[in-house]
Amino acid sequence: MSVWVVVGGQYGSEGKGKISALITLQEDIDICIRCGGPNSGHSFVADDGTMRLVRQLPTGFVNPRTKLMIPAGAVVDLEVLRLEIEALGLNPDRVRVDRNAMIIEGADKENERHLQLRERLSSTLCGVGSAVARRAMRGADVRLAETAARTNPWLSDYLDDIALLVNDAIDEGQNVLVEGTQGFGLSLYHTREYPKSTSRDTTVAGCLSEVGVSPRLVTQVVLVLRTFPIRVAGKQAGSLNAEIDWKTIQAESGCPFAIEECTTVTKMPRRVARFDWQLALSATRINRPTHIAVNGLDYLCFADGSARAPSQLSDKSQGFVKEIETRLATPVTFLGVGPRISTTLSRLSRPSPVIGTEKTELNVSGRPHIERQVTSRC
Repeated sequence: MSVWVVVGGQYGSEGKGKISALITLQEDIDICIRCGGPNSGHSFVADDGTMRLVRQLPTGFVNPRTKLMIPAGAVVDLEVLRLEIEALGLNPDRVRVDRNAMIIEGADKENERHLQLRERLSSTLCGVGSAVARRAMRGADVRLAETAARTNPWLSDYLDDIALLVNDAIDEGQNVLVEGTQGFGLSLYHTREYPKSTSRDTTVAGCLSEVGVSPRLVTQVVLVLRTFPIRVAGKQAGSLNAEIDWKTIQAESGCPFAIEECTTVTKMPRRVARFDWQLALSATRINRPTHIAVNGLDYLCFADGSARAPSQLSDKSQGFVKEIETRLATPVTFLGVGPRISTTLSRLSRPSPVIGTEKTELNVSGRPHIERQVTSRC
């Protein structure tokens, strides 16, 4: 039995979807659960070069035997969910939605436009924040999935009690993965610059609360980081420490072509910055990962995009990985050198650590100290 939780350590778009898909395949995950809502798109590039993007379902769909679930704490856009189910050719045997998941209404999207959330906070205007607020107010206008199924008969076949299913599966020794949403720096509670945040908590604890699983059952936590964190365009979205531009990354990495990224849902250009060690330290302290995934090593050195083993990485990338392991006192288990699942190098050939076996504390320098010595396996 294993229970994995994958969360972002920066401002979203760290590559959680790709890492979750890889773990689902590599660990043969039985159940993959997607937290959050459709305001956050998780994507990866398939080996045939096509972009695979899901906003409502988990990326664990890549494993044909993995069951895909949406928990009670999630919010659901019925149109998005139905389109994804149809596009992926899924059926109720593989997809389950909690009866208590809340439905996003058209009025939620309109309310966010009226409140000018895009202008104020760079919101995706998907209605997620408005729906979460309505649920907290417990009004008569709230529709949960079970109620929505009365006027959307197709939904009835997918409804279930996700907390019950997941806990039963864990008790039976099955492997479970919880795919978090967005990033630690956007947490409603733990961001350094509220209200420049998302509408929910994005930590491991927040994800587990949405699913209905005790923290005592978690065996692995993966914190996903980028070599160069990103945030959506505009100062209204929030600050970005040590901001640079994509031309700088292109020049420093030796990339022969122009680099630019856009957000997966709104297609807005992303701002980019140098690695923020203080943010990474805070994300590590609060989420206590057993593994770190680092994506974008090819942004440090373009030639690393062709690496197929950690030993083939450039000195620059190996040095960066070693510094992460030292300063964050956590092994870097996944090394991303490109957007495809196949361009993520995994070190899971060794037994994975289990939560609770190590004691981490902060030393006077502000860096974490761990009782065992952490060494790089580059």
